[in-house]
Amino acid sequence: MSNFEQFHLDFYQSNYTIDDQEEGYNTYGSNKNLCGSRKSQTGEQPPAGAFAPSEMLLSSQSYTGQILQPTYTPSTLSHLSYTDGFDEEPPLLEELGINFEHIWQKTLTVLNPMKPADGSIMNETDLTGPMVFCLALGATLLLAGKVHFGYVYGLSAIGCLAIHALLNLMSVPGVSHGCVASVLGYCLLPMVILSSSAVVFSLQGILGTLIALLIIGWCSLSASKIFTSALAMEGQQLLIAYPCALLYGLFALLTVF
Repeated sequence: MSNFEQFHLDFYQSNYTIDDQEEGYNTYGSNKNLCGSRKSQTGEQPPAGAFAPSEMLLSSQSYTGQILQPTYTPSTLSHLSYTDGFDEEPPLLEELGINFEHIWQKTLTVLNPMKPADGSIMNETDLTGPMVFCLALGATLLLAGKVHFGYVYGLSAIGCLAIHALLNLMSVPGVSHGCVASVLGYCLLPMVILSSSAVVFSLQGILGTLIALLIIGWCSLSASKIFTSALAMEGQQLLIAYPCALLYGLFALLTVF
């Protein structure tokens, strides 16, 4: 029995005392306080946005739009207001330089050789009417069985270059190629009338020759009148009418023969 008690005492014998227990408790408390202090330091750290620029913070706070939908300020809307201002845009024909009122006035000036020409309108480089009249001349010649589109455009180009060189020598201010082409093209309208009459009856005769001479005088008189008014060449109309008559005589030969 005594041996058993001695074994029991030896089995539970240890160096652990109450003082050691208190010391361990104090160590655990100190570790807990250390962790708490670290957490408090972490909580006291300023947020990440504290070091961001003030502009970024203001922009992030002032954004009130939605995802993929940008916000528009009044300045932005003023720059984008042109998209809705279609009523303020000029018409397409005005942007292309096509003015039907001026085309009509030039046509009336050519049809009436005695009517005074407006120099401000006649000095414009309007090629809409000349292109139409050249096509009309070629089309009426085609109806008469004559395919002369190449001759029409070739003679027109050579005649414009020749008259342009002559007018620059005769006038002080000079003239542009576009103005010369515009005037000569509009004055081609009486020749379109002659080619249209060639579709109905033949011009190879005395009557046809007289009509052709009348049309040549009509075209050259109208062209010289417009050139003298646009370039301020008073007293030189006959000098300008002679080369113009030679040019329109070539078109009359294409129409008659």
